[in-house]
Amino acid sequence: MVTNLTNLTTQNIVPLQWSHKIFGIDKVGFEQTALEIFRFQYDHNALYAGYANAVHKSPDNVNSLLDIPFLPIRFFKSHEVKTTSFESDIFFESSGTTGTINSRHFIKNIALYEESFLKGFEQEYGKISDWCIIGLLPSYLERKNASLVYMVQELINKSGHSASGFYLDEFEKLSTTLITLEATGQKTLLIGVTYALLDFAEKFPQPLQHTVIMETGGMKGRRRELIRDEVHQILKNAFSVSAVHSEYGMTELLSQAYSPGEGLFFPPAWMQILIRDEEDPLLIKENGKGIINVIDLANVYSCSFIATDDAGIVNADGNFEVLGRVDGSDLRGCSLMAV
Repeated sequence: MVTNLTNLTTQNIVPLQWSHKIFGIDKVGFEQTALEIFRFQYDHNALYAGYANAVHKSPDNVNSLLDIPFLPIRFFKSHEVKTTSFESDIFFESSGTTGTINSRHFIKNIALYEESFLKGFEQEYGKISDWCIIGLLPSYLERKNASLVYMVQELINKSGHSASGFYLDEFEKLSTTLITLEATGQKTLLIGVTYALLDFAEKFPQPLQHTVIMETGGMKGRRRELIRDEVHQILKNAFSVSAVHSEYGMTELLSQAYSPGEGLFFPPAWMQILIRDEEDPLLIKENGKGIINVIDLANVYSCSFIATDDAGIVNADGNFEVLGRVDGSDLRGCSLMAV
């Protein structure tokens, strides 16, 4: 790890200009702010401007969300995607198998990420101080520079609950902790990589009335690959819960969308999902079925307009489903499991 991600003290103030425009946004102001950020990134990110020019896009002919060019996500593997010139020893890195090239997301202002994930969580689940946060992320804790670990560590810290923390393979201790929390009616989030949640469910099934189970994806060859519905049914049966929640996020983004069950994700106000045509990647629609393009305004210092490799459906209300990965794309840790 280049720097200790859980003890950063620099760059911890979000410039008011961007904080207000991004996190104080409403539906009406989204397009205006997105276009402003597009122009900012076109002017201050040579890589993005070069790509935009290559697809014949510039501030002269970009007048709506559907006009904005989306940078293919693979550029995070081959280039430093930075808006403005800055040196940073803070970066997040994707997981990967031996021999693969990982994505790197260089961070100019870590406070943007902190404000994004905290407000995004509280938008869906209420005040963090009401929760006990338990992380079951063994494969991520083994890695350096994982954005998911940073987020969960900060949620643990901000929850302030004495039982909040990470667990590796301490399943018996985790089970005892959950029993104690359940007895007191404490709201608890058990957020875990999929294979670890399945292992825990197999060894310590127990009814959980006050605990939200949230999977972040990720089998990585640890277990037989299962479709999402199979995973969720196993977890629902083991813990006697009516739904399993999910998180949609990735190294290249600073925002997350959450699903309270059934695979339907709700993005925060500063994040929007569009759909591109599989045959014509420059044909972009506000809703329908195709390949997911993400607008993440919190990515103001990298690139806010990312063409992912995830297939999905965007509904008319802006909520979305993830259907799987485009054939030939790399496996990604915490963005999805195929349905």
